[in-house]
Amino acid sequence: MPTSWYKIDLQFMLGLLLPSGRIEDVVKMKIMQQKMRSLFFINIAFCLLVSCSSQKQISKKARTTLLDYKGLAPANIGISIFDAGRNKFLYNYEAEKYFTPASNVKLFTLYAGLKYLDDSIVAARFALDEGTLVLQATGDPTFLHPDFKSQPLLQFLQRPEIRQIRINTAFAAESFGSGWSWDDYKEEYMAERDPFPMYGNVATVIFTSDSLKTIPTVIKPFFVGMPVQNHRWEVERPLGGHIFTIDTTKGTTGHVKQITMAMGKGLFASRYLADTLHKEVINEYIQLNGAEGLPFYSQSTDSLFKIMMHRSDNFFAEQTLLMASNEKLGEMNDKRMIDTLLKTDLQGLPQMPRWVDGSGLSRYNLFSPRDFIYILNKLKDDFTLERLKVILPGADEGTLAGLYKGYEGHIYAKTGTLSNNIALSGFLVTRKNRTLIFSIQVNNHMTSATGLRKQFEKLLTGLIDKY
Repeated sequence: MPTSWYKIDLQFMLGLLLPSGRIEDVVKMKIMQQKMRSLFFINIAFCLLVSCSSQKQISKKARTTLLDYKGLAPANIGISIFDAGRNKFLYNYEAEKYFTPASNVKLFTLYAGLKYLDDSIVAARFALDEGTLVLQATGDPTFLHPDFKSQPLLQFLQRPEIRQIRINTAFAAESFGSGWSWDDYKEEYMAERDPFPMYGNVATVIFTSDSLKTIPTVIKPFFVGMPVQNHRWEVERPLGGHIFTIDTTKGTTGHVKQITMAMGKGLFASRYLADTLHKEVINEYIQLNGAEGLPFYSQSTDSLFKIMMHRSDNFFAEQTLLMASNEKLGEMNDKRMIDTLLKTDLQGLPQMPRWVDGSGLSRYNLFSPRDFIYILNKLKDDFTLERLKVILPGADEGTLAGLYKGYEGHIYAKTGTLSNNIALSGFLVTRKNRTLIFSIQVNNHMTSATGLRKQFEKLLTGLIDKY
């Protein structure tokens, strides 16, 4: 009830309602005023009581599901729960402290992509002159990627009138992010960042009977050794190297293996592209300005974002941040782009984070749970919750597969996992149709990540059912 209800100008009311000005009428009005004032304070007290009761209930649930959970006593835990409709926090526990959020960082990268990329990805900018195509790379990760069957840029480059391709790039980043685990360089989840990625910068090796097939085919001559049927095997290569060795002393059985390719900041894109197109491809720095470079579009940006969030694809996230940088700043520079975002679009963050990459692979990242409430609320306000419901994994989808069954349409969230760290941040749509935003961060735990996800589920489904 607004305070203006009881702030009544008695003389004004008397002038309108009591022309006689009799004393008994004045007394009646005074009593009415006091009753209205009392009613206001009763209402305020009731709201406070309900609010306190809600906070106590959430606090109790958080304690039984997480804070007192076995194995978490030595860990660091942060929780924040926000009612978006009422613009108020329902619960905070260590919510202003910093945590390593793993792939929750992708929520910030998603904001950069939604903000600065068009509805369709700019695959490249080009200028064609007498059979020579000057191609300005943009960092599009979908080129020749198996997730995208339609390849409009490939079809364009295959046109017979294009006889030679000269690749230009404005790449001002490193192949690996700051704070990445260097010994994971071979793993498919840590593909190198690149101005002109191909095949997701990952080689696929297919073994059938006594034959070996590689995608791309250009790397086949660089393989040493052969797997043995029904025997374990693995593919190895040195850091930065291009010789692939079949190792039959470790690994698993199977017919298909994947390993990252060393791209050398676009230096090997020309070789792979020339092999694919059977045309001359040259790395040559010929600057195209905006008027000369015509954009060529490939895929829907939301189709990229959906895979990035559902699968928690690190490579797509890194390239998204680089593409956003290219559109905003004219160069692929992740550090400069992060700095620009924090000083402009995201200057209202409650705690200034340490943000160092697009994927969350780095343990140098530091964000608070309230930072994630802020970015999720901003994503909702700027790009609508309905759009985010398609991009983010929901119940029993993507990285939430096997969880929140029966709660379809009630949760949309991003997971985050590094060894000893686990996180979950997103939206809840409760049974009463209230929209809650939440962030749960757990660092330095020594217990089962699967068990912790189940505890997250107990806390969040309780919020959905209750509120």
